[in-house]
Amino acid sequence: MRSAKEIWEAAKGALQVQVNKANYETWLKDTIGVSHQGNQFVVGTPRAFAKEWLEKRLRSLIKKTLVNVIGQDIEVQFQVCPSPNRVSEGQELPAKILDSLHPGFPPSKFNPRYTFDNFVVGSSNRLAFAAALGVAEEPGHKYNPLFLYGDSGLGKTHLTHAIGNHAAENGLKVTYASSEQFTNEFVNAIKEKKTEEFRHKFRSADLFLIEDIQFIGGKPQTQESLFHTFDELHNANHQLVITSDRPPEATPLSERKLCSRFEWGLVAQVQDPDLETRLAILYIKAERQRVQIDKEVFEFIAHRCQSNIRELEGSLNRLIAYAKMMRKDPSLELVQQILQALTSPNLPLYTLTPTSILDAVADHFGISPAFLQSRKRDSQLTLARQIAIYLVREKTNCRLQDIGKMLGGREHSTVLRSYHKVATRMLTDPLVQRNVTQILATLPQ
Repeated sequence: MRSAKEIWEAAKGALQVQVNKANYETWLKDTIGVSHQGNQFVVGTPRAFAKEWLEKRLRSLIKKTLVNVIGQDIEVQFQVCPSPNRVSEGQELPAKILDSLHPGFPPSKFNPRYTFDNFVVGSSNRLAFAAALGVAEEPGHKYNPLFLYGDSGLGKTHLTHAIGNHAAENGLKVTYASSEQFTNEFVNAIKEKKTEEFRHKFRSADLFLIEDIQFIGGKPQTQESLFHTFDELHNANHQLVITSDRPPEATPLSERKLCSRFEWGLVAQVQDPDLETRLAILYIKAERQRVQIDKEVFEFIAHRCQSNIRELEGSLNRLIAYAKMMRKDPSLELVQQILQALTSPNLPLYTLTPTSILDAVADHFGISPAFLQSRKRDSQLTLARQIAIYLVREKTNCRLQDIGKMLGGREHSTVLRSYHKVATRMLTDPLVQRNVTQILATLPQ
């Protein structure tokens, strides 16, 4: 007879091909099979918020998958089972990692919290994450050079430090510098006649990481030095990782042959995080600080801060700090007060969240919120779904693609058509007008 652990591993294998990678990595990867007695199967997850997410979003799919694996009808339960292998927030990396770093760069250059394990993967960064992990595991053999680009605050530095930490742990000589640091050391080496030391420092590394390459624009001598450093390292199959806020062809370098070399390996963009990724980041950050926060608070922050992870994390940290100072719970009301003047001050204050609106629509039509996410298309359910789309779009700043994901992964165009249908019918159709008015009356103003 198979154990609960064996059954669950088989189920996870089936689930991995049924959900997208972001959902699997965030919600399912660290789960375990706890027990299987009679028709009861218990799944353990290391995080409280993940338990809630699995219960509300993936229960039916998990149950169906387990029934297929076991061959009998079962009921699924979820419980929190902290993993003993998880690295705590303040834990330092092993000494062997720190000792293996290049002596020219102190251990503090790599943030021990920036690892692959705690990087939240989503559709916006999946390629960059996979490429970075491949480079860390096989430096010099995959994607050389690796060029990561995207706006500030989206995770490029996290990936760069994760590569450095991983490579250093495996005993490689890692050299890391910002473009400003590379420039300053180059200038100082010329002034102090230490160019040989400079060359040795940067050209003897197994792995060379340089960030914000766009800032060496207008510095032709620095670019020339980097060009020769690049060639020497690349010819020796030593790994190079470069980051920028723009793709290679748009980088403001006069040394065009250097730009062309940036495209020899893999160019990967880190884009704005989608809603699911933003929520996952907030859940994980709050868990690490051991703070209990309602789901609606996370949703408010996630919809408020859509394009910058640093802003997202900063808003959460600001809320937690204010709550502690004021000795209040980190409530929706408090986060609204704190962030109104600090993030998007010209936008109206959204007191509603998409989830609260979907719940109100479902309650009005006498259905479960899960039906709004389903593919069923009877007339009453279709109307409810279209009204839900209309109200979320009207009453929050939720993007169309995020609304589609909340409603079962519907396409942007489908959501837009539903919104326009209700907006048009609101002008002439008493039934739609009455439904919308009655739902709005149940929502906080």
